[in-house]
Amino acid sequence: MIKSTVFPIAALLLAATSYAHAQQTVVIESWRADNAIWDQKIIPAFNKHYPDITVKYVAPPEAEIAQWNANPVGYLKQRIESGKAGDLLACRPFDGALPLFKDGLLKEVTEMEGIENFPSFALAPWQTDSGAQTFCLPMASVIHGFFYNKDIFKTLGVNEPVTRADFYWVLEKAKRAGYLPLALGLKDRWETDALAFQNIGPTYWQGEDGRSALISGEERMDSQAYRDTFAELAKWATYMGDDATQRGYGDSRQLFAEGKAAVFPAGSWDIMTFKGKLNMGAFPPPVKNKGDACYFSDHTDLGMGINAKAKNPEAAQIFLTWMASAEFAELLTNELSGFFSLSNHFFEVNDPIAQKMMSWRDQCDSTIRSSTQILSRGTPNLEQEIWSTSVSVMEGKMTPKQAASRLQQGLEAWYPPQQNSNKNSTTDCDCPAQ
Repeated sequence: MIKSTVFPIAALLLAATSYAHAQQTVVIESWRADNAIWDQKIIPAFNKHYPDITVKYVAPPEAEIAQWNANPVGYLKQRIESGKAGDLLACRPFDGALPLFKDGLLKEVTEMEGIENFPSFALAPWQTDSGAQTFCLPMASVIHGFFYNKDIFKTLGVNEPVTRADFYWVLEKAKRAGYLPLALGLKDRWETDALAFQNIGPTYWQGEDGRSALISGEERMDSQAYRDTFAELAKWATYMGDDATQRGYGDSRQLFAEGKAAVFPAGSWDIMTFKGKLNMGAFPPPVKNKGDACYFSDHTDLGMGINAKAKNPEAAQIFLTWMASAEFAELLTNELSGFFSLSNHFFEVNDPIAQKMMSWRDQCDSTIRSSTQILSRGTPNLEQEIWSTSVSVMEGKMTPKQAASRLQQGLEAWYPPQQNSNKNSTTDCDCPAQ
């Protein structure tokens, strides 16, 4: 039940008056194929207020989604400039959308009605570096952690792992019992970054402190924290099965859904993937020792912007303004379980796994993916480099030290704060995490 008051609809109705009976059409374009929920839940809720605005939610074919994920700016820029893009466009955070605004392809929304419903940390991923201009409305964050099969855990006689020692004991017992311990593959590459490196890494570089230190140049990517992160990924490879190099993201999800895998390194966006398919639980990234401070990624992932070349910009603005409401925030969070509204509206979260993951905010320090802000705007692209190095480490083709050194060299090639960073901050040890 929503605890906050519903948005002031009178103002929006006034704005929509001139469009009555005009049958305006708004096309929403996103990389997420959530068509059924938008068509059956979200859009009908909007049309109760604005029946004369037709809204269509579209996602590209699977092959184009891969292109969008790999190069969100390039993909959307081509679609906008060719006139093929929707009126409203799902926005990646920071440099996944900022260049589009700088090129005049996204409309400014700095002063739009409802923007005051979002705190500064939520707005930052869709603002210019100075914070003076906002170019997308914040929508949702996603939380990283681990899903596990409760029935398998019960059979093995193990509990949710708290420490790294607990974690590897669970994986070892699952392996001995004939289960796939860790449902993760290397074929699609991005998972080794989002579900592995960025999942456990904050524990080593201490969340926001470490992420900010990279941006300022006070910390280097060839330091022990990053070597330790890669060392953990190398250890994971022991528990991923012999076919991990040929396993894609969809394959891993299927194995877990079918009850063949004990643990799935996860993003909260997959809560709905497994809903009703197995008896599932969730736990945050394990700590080194019991009682240590814990960290997890609560990533500001999804925004929505207005195409500067939109066919129906006024109707698009009306829909975007409605998206700033308490009504939309509740629908988004509870219909798309695992996507947590970034607004400051108060409402109940219904899904128990979503509730569990949200509770980590009260227990641990949160951060966002380390490569997202500023550090992937040069060449080589840091996020793409993490994809490659993580896969290489997990395949045994690169040592943790080599991987961390490659990331550092890549940053030094174009990023001045890292060119002036303290080289004495590293050690010569290529040893595993303790």
